[in-house]
Amino acid sequence: MRLPLLVTLCAASALAAGCDGENGVRISSSTTSSDAKGVLKVVETLQCPETLGVLTRKGTAEAGGTVCNYSGPRGAEVSIHLVALDSEPVDTILARFQSLLAADMPRTSEDLRASADADRARIAADAARIQADAARAEADTARATAESATDERVTVQGPGMDINSQGDQADVRLPGLQVKADGDHARVRIGGFSINADDSAGTADIHSSDDSVSIQAHDDAAEIRTRAPGDATRTTYMLTDSRPADEGWRLVGYEARGPVGGPLVIAMVRAKDRDSDGVFDSAKDLVTLNVGE
Repeated sequence: MRLPLLVTLCAASALAAGCDGENGVRISSSTTSSDAKGVLKVVETLQCPETLGVLTRKGTAEAGGTVCNYSGPRGAEVSIHLVALDSEPVDTILARFQSLLAADMPRTSEDLRASADADRARIAADAARIQADAARAEADTARATAESATDERVTVQGPGMDINSQGDQADVRLPGLQVKADGDHARVRIGGFSINADDSAGTADIHSSDDSVSIQAHDDAAEIRTRAPGDATRTTYMLTDSRPADEGWRLVGYEARGPVGGPLVIAMVRAKDRDSDGVFDSAKDLVTLNVGE
């Protein structure tokens, strides 16, 4: 149960600070109120400095000052866009940018989509199994008394603690933490996060209770979304994979911010290193320069 164990330990000990797995995927979360970040600016023309962080501007601003292109280490590319909302909802615009980026890593996108479909099928199967398990509860109790010592039931109880384990099944309840494990499957609830892990399929899904963070991982690929609360737009999208796409990309994504009513400032990132060599951070700084934090 390597994946459930990894996810459980990371969730229990360091979800807020981050979790570095052996495959180099780092998942972290921090919460900052939108009020503390200040009011986002209404932008008419992009500010495109010649250099910022690890980025170097390519040429001059295009499309009347609404698009600037940058290059970064190892062939990384960043483009920053000023997008008016007009009559389009913010989510429609962001979905279009996400589709453009996902098309740069089609194999990764397809694998994660197939993994999500399989997860939904497993959830339906789990619901049916729970009903069947309830019907067999009495028989299971009788059978448990006859199990061998190698499948011995272990129960630990104390103030705020309730741990039950039998064979490859475990139910752990601690203050702020719940873990249910069954073979290769593990479900973890910690704070405002829920984690579903499946070692046999190599998948892990992480969601926050307010939908501000959503992470789907499959083998060495991950899709990450974050969205700050409030009416203004502050959102991040990232798609990563240890396997390079045909053009060498291992990370694509965007940082998008804008006040209520727009326009949006969106930085699109493409990098050939999963750690992005500081490219994503520089892209965020470029957005901050234009619209604020």
